[in-house]
Amino acid sequence: MKSIWTPREREREKTFARLAREYRAGAYEKVEAEARALAAIPQRPWRRTRPLPRWQALTLATGVAVVHGRGAEVLPELEALIAEVEPVDTETELLRLIVRNHRTLALIGQERHREAEDEALDVLRGAVRVSRLTSLGTVEINALAHLAAALCGQGRHEEAEAVARGNLPRAKEAALSSLHATLVRCLTGQGRYAEALAEARRFAPLPCRGDSGQLDLVTAEALHGQGRNGEAREAAARALADCERNLYPAHPRIRDARALLALLGEEPVG
Repeated sequence: MKSIWTPREREREKTFARLAREYRAGAYEKVEAEARALAAIPQRPWRRTRPLPRWQALTLATGVAVVHGRGAEVLPELEALIAEVEPVDTETELLRLIVRNHRTLALIGQERHREAEDEALDVLRGAVRVSRLTSLGTVEINALAHLAAALCGQGRHEEAEAVARGNLPRAKEAALSSLHATLVRCLTGQGRYAEALAEARRFAPLPCRGDSGQLDLVTAEALHGQGRNGEAREAAARALADCERNLYPAHPRIRDARALLALLGEEPVG
C-alpha cells in the first residue's frame, strides 16, 4: 500500500536531505545537533510503536559523531539503538544495517578489530537479504571497507589487500578513501613499501573533513618502513596538524599520528 505523506513528513524529508548535504560539506557539529533535536520531537501516537523518524535522526547523529572522532563516546548509544530498531520491514532492516556499520567503524577506532570483523561480516550477510528487495546504496561497500580495515588491523594484510583491491573500482566517496588508505597500509604491513608509496601517490581523497590527515598518515607509515624517517616525520606532523584542525580531539587518527611521531623520536606538542 502506498504511504500517505503528511506535510510534516514531507518537511522532515527535506530537512534530512539538507542535513545530508551539510554533513558532506563537513558541518559535523551542526548536523549532529539538529539531528538530535529532530530525535527529541514528540512522536505522533501512531508512530510510537515504530518511531521511524526518531530512529532515522539518531542514526544520522551517531554516524556523524563516529566520523567526527567520538566513536568511543557514542558506542553505547549505537548498541542501544541497534537493540531498539526492530527490522520489521525493508526500511527498518536497512536502517539497522546502517547503524551496525556505524558500530563497526567505532569498534575499529577502538582497535577492537576482531569484533569489527564479525560485525562487518554480519552486516554483509544482512545486506544479501535486503538486496533482494531494495537498492542498498552505500551500505554494502561501507561494510566491505570496514571489513578490509578490520582485517588489516589484525595483521591479516593479504586478506585485507584482496578485499580493498577487489572493491576499489566500485567505491565512492568515504568508502573509496577508506579502501585506498587500507590498501596502502596493507602494502606497508607486507613490507612492500615502494608499492605502498606508489599507491599513496595515486590516492586522491575528496576534500572531505572526515579524511583529514589520512593520506599523510599512511604515507608517513610507508616512508618509515623504508627508513626515510625525516620525510616520515614531516608527513606525520602534517597529518597530526590536519587532524587537530578538523577532527575531534579523541579521533583515532590523532592517536595514530601521535604514536608514529613518538616512534620516530619526535614528541608531538599537546
